Amino acid sequence: MDHKLSPSTVLLLLIPPLLWAGNAVVGRLVIEMIPPITLNFLRWAIAAVFVLPLGYSVFRKGSGLWRLRRRYAMLGLLGIGLYNGMQYLALHSSTPINVTLVGASMPIWMLLIGMLFFRSRIAGRQLLGALLSLTGVLVVLGRGEWQQLMQLRFVAGDIFMIVATIIWAFYSWMLVQSTDTPEIRRNWATFLVAQLSFGMMWSALFAAGEWALTDARIEWSLPLWAALMYVAIGPAIIAFMCWGIGVQRAGPATAGFFSNLTPLFAALMSSAFLGEMPHLYHAAAFALIVGGILFSTRRRDRG
Repeated sequence: MDHKLSPSTVLLLLIPPLLWAGNAVVGRLVIEMIPPITLNFLRWAIAAVFVLPLGYSVFRKGSGLWRLRRRYAMLGLLGIGLYNGMQYLALHSSTPINVTLVGASMPIWMLLIGMLFFRSRIAGRQLLGALLSLTGVLVVLGRGEWQQLMQLRFVAGDIFMIVATIIWAFYSWMLVQSTDTPEIRRNWATFLVAQLSFGMMWSALFAAGEWALTDARIEWSLPLWAALMYVAIGPAIIAFMCWGIGVQRAGPATAGFFSNLTPLFAALMSSAFLGEMPHLYHAAAFALIVGGILFSTRRRDRG
C-alpha cells in the first residue's frame, strides 16, 4: 500500500471534508422538515439511483459479494446505516460547531482503534501531529480567542457524534483490509454498491424503527428536495468515492488527519454565507491543521 501523499491523493482527501462541512450545515437546516434517520435513508436511496448503473456488476455470479457478505454487511452498517444517521441525530440537539468539534477527534480515534483492533503501531510523530492538527481546529472554533472555547457546552447530540466518529474510524480501517475480490474492487462504484446492497437494508430498518417509535413526519418542499439531492450526490457518492480511494492510497491514520479540515471549511462557509471576510485566525488554523498532517506523514514516507 502506498502511504505517500501525492498531489492527487491530497486532492482526494480534501474533497470529503469540504462536502462534509456542507453536510453538517444542510443537516441542521432541515431538522424541522424531516426525521434524522429517515433523512439518512432517503439520501442513500437517491444515491443508489445514480450509482447502481455504474456498479451493478457486483451482483453477477462469482463476484464474491455473497461469499464476503459479512464484511459488506458490516461496512454497510457502519458507513451507511449508522454514521450519518448518528450525525443527523446529533444535529437535532447540538450545533454544527459542536458536531464538527467532536468530529475533529477523528485522528485520535483512528490511531487508537488501529492500535487496539488492527495491530497498527502509534508513532510519536503521529500522536504529536494529531495534537497539532487538533489545535488548529480549536483556533477556528474559538475564532482566535481561547476564552470562547470555554463557552462551548456539550449536550446529548455531542455524545451521538462521539459514537459516530468512532464508527467512522472502524469503517475507515476496514476499508483497507485486503479481502475484496478484484470484481468488487474494480472501481469505486462497484465497491460502493457492494456496501449499499447491505447498507440500504440497515438504513431502511432503522428508519422503520424511527417511524414506529416516534411521531415522525416529513414536510416536503423544494428546499428539502434540494437538500436531499445535495447530501445524496455530494457527501454520499462523491465523498465516499474520494475517501475510499484516498484511504487506500494514504492509509487510515494519515487520512484521518484530513477530517480535521471539516470545521475549518465549515467556518469559511459560514463566513461566506454571512458576508464576513476571512480573518487571520483562519490562516493560522489552516497552517496548524496542514502542519499536523505533514508532521505525521513525514515519518510514514520515510518509514
